[in-house]
Amino acid sequence: MPPINLDPITLEDGYPPVDKWHPEYCGTMDMVIKANGEWVHEGQVIKRDKMVTLFSRILWREGEDYFLVTPSEKVQIEVEDAPFQVVRYEESVDEHGQPVCCFYTKTNDVLTLGVDADVALFEYDDALLPYVSVRHGMWASFHRNVFYQLVEQASVVNDGDTQLVQLISAGKAYTIGTFHEM
Repeated sequence: MPPINLDPITLEDGYPPVDKWHPEYCGTMDMVIKANGEWVHEGQVIKRDKMVTLFSRILWREGEDYFLVTPSEKVQIEVEDAPFQVVRYEESVDEHGQPVCCFYTKTNDVLTLGVDADVALFEYDDALLPYVSVRHGMWASFHRNVFYQLVEQASVVNDGDTQLVQLISAGKAYTIGTFHEM
């Protein structure tokens, strides 16, 4: 197996082919990805960023369950909310003059909204929150600071008695929040 790239990468740069690996289930591991983005093993926060990035590269989702997989092993872990967290974003302009948002996760995933990633609203902790697609049916939450920066860049669009908070990226509109008129 070739070495796993831990540098910032896009979907095109090549992740390990976890979708092609079908190892036997080996049980559960005492590992939790917390809602705040921390990875915890046996009650201790993993402080080595490259170790967390390595684990994130071999993460796989089946239904609502998450696993770390290799060609020969598959162990289940717990995810409180989303396994990834966007910690930075940049806005640029594409060759057509359209704004494009690039998101960077804590685990060095580079996601381009409207090109290889989408945004959807999901309920978590009684709130409707935006998430960005990462890979293999997995999603990333937004760190609070990034979310506030996005809201500052967004436009409000009326949709009947609901107002949509939207970003434009790669020529497409993405709703990152809603509110209703009183």
